[in-house]
Amino acid sequence: MNCEVCQLKEVDVEHFEIRQVLRCILHTIMFHRALGLLRPKDVDLELFDITYTQCGDVEVEKKIEEKITQFIDRVEKHPNRKNQICLSFCEVKNKQTSWFASKVERFYWEYWYINLNVAHHPKGHSGKSHLSKVVDPGESACEETSAQRTVLESSLREVMFQIIKFVNEKKDHIPAIPNLECVTFPYEITISSSSDSAFGMDVIRRMLQTGHPTMLS
Repeated sequence: MNCEVCQLKEVDVEHFEIRQVLRCILHTIMFHRALGLLRPKDVDLELFDITYTQCGDVEVEKKIEEKITQFIDRVEKHPNRKNQICLSFCEVKNKQTSWFASKVERFYWEYWYINLNVAHHPKGHSGKSHLSKVVDPGESACEETSAQRTVLESSLREVMFQIIKFVNEKKDHIPAIPNLECVTFPYEITISSSSDSAFGMDVIRRMLQTGHPTMLS
């Protein structure tokens, strides 16, 4: 089975922006890989002038929220690392191992890597040079926040266009629809950091099981 991989553009975020950014990206991918009858729901981001679409499935929404919370916990424990979420889709098959036993095999056919660089602000360090001109702290902070928010909104739009481009161009690897009653293909959401070697080895192991993936960035 052919396996496709999409490395999404890295996005620089502040800690308080993580949840909304990940909701937007994960739900956008899930919506474009949805199956069967849906009740799509448009969601407006509170921090950005962006609207994304959810599948309208309670279980998918619950799973995504759980994984985002785990991601945030990971960032808080390892603030100086770049962190990543991998959303993978697979085909599940039951393999008969003997007359009386069988095992479930997962064949991964698509990986999405979501890369976030979360800003880390050490206590007592403003990030400003002592040579900077004296300005109103409130005014300076507002201008800096507004500029950062504009850059992030632009980056988030680029990621959404990247997702749409990928799903429109990469279709041949998608397996047959398993069940029209399912909302999505079987999927997994895995969290890692840039120094998590165990995660990397697990991804390599999956790729060896499913064949060599092709890359699109």
